[in-house]
Amino acid sequence: IVPGGGVALVRAGSALDNLKVDGDEKIGVNIIRRAIEAPLRTISENAGVEGSVVVERVKSASNAKEGFNAATLQYEDLMAAGVVDPTKVVRICLQNSSSIAGLLLTTEAAIAEIPATEDEGHGHHHH
Repeated sequence: IVPGGGVALVRAGSALDNLKVDGDEKIGVNIIRRAIEAPLRTISENAGVEGSVVVERVKSASNAKEGFNAATLQYEDLMAAGVVDPTKVVRICLQNSSSIAGLLLTTEAAIAEIPATEDEGHGHHHH
């Protein structure tokens, strides 16, 4: 198991620091760096805390198990607090998301459904 709440992904991002890349590859690494911070950022913002502040604090923590506990709004050892994720789940999420990103990069066209607006279908008659 690994620390939960997106902390393991943020910690894994430090491996990107050692990559020697430039041009398009550098852009790709920056996209990945931002993407792996998204779960922690979203959890924090859903708890009413600024996500970028939480991400930076977790990155700078000396204890690799320290993270933001959204239930208590405290920074603490998430392993000790029982906020954990199975390693396999985190790994599979990374593999699946990178696979989908790869498919989108090589796809020449994509079709998406436009979401309905709030006022559609609420008894408004347009003649």
